[in-house]
Amino acid sequence: MLSQKLHDAINAQINAEFWSAYLYLSMSAEAEAKGFKGMANWFRIQFMEEQDHARILMNYLYSCDAKVELKPIDAVQTSWESVHAMFVNTLEHEKKVTAMINNLAAIAAEDKDYASSNMLVWFINEQVEEEEAIRDILTACDAVEGNKYGLYMFDKELASRVYNTPSPLLGK
Repeated sequence: MLSQKLHDAINAQINAEFWSAYLYLSMSAEAEAKGFKGMANWFRIQFMEEQDHARILMNYLYSCDAKVELKPIDAVQTSWESVHAMFVNTLEHEKKVTAMINNLAAIAAEDKDYASSNMLVWFINEQVEEEEAIRDILTACDAVEGNKYGLYMFDKELASRVYNTPSPLLGK
């Protein structure tokens, strides 16, 4: 059984995941407006993944016979000076999400809630992958800075990203 503290924290995380989705949808729209269709694709897939993260947490609460409490989503930023700035903002944001996930894991450990701890391992691993991927993108952005052809090719590379349903949602 979930403690009230963990239940509330998971509900807050669900809201944060939907806010993240909205942020990435905003970034996708901004990249599209700047003519970077590949980057728009990358952010659109991030949007989908964040929605999935919320659904995974919602499904977990349902499996614990706990109530999902959706809250209003705060406004998100809608413009950035460059696509590089968007990815810098993305890394900063994902570091905040990592801290939130770590907080959930700390609460579960404090509660000796092994089922919740086990479920959260997937999110902990996901955050490691997220931050690494964005650092790699920032390295590539830095490498092509000032090179329009390089930026064009990098945009084409990001266009190849495809959506994959996260394993906790397969068969659900």
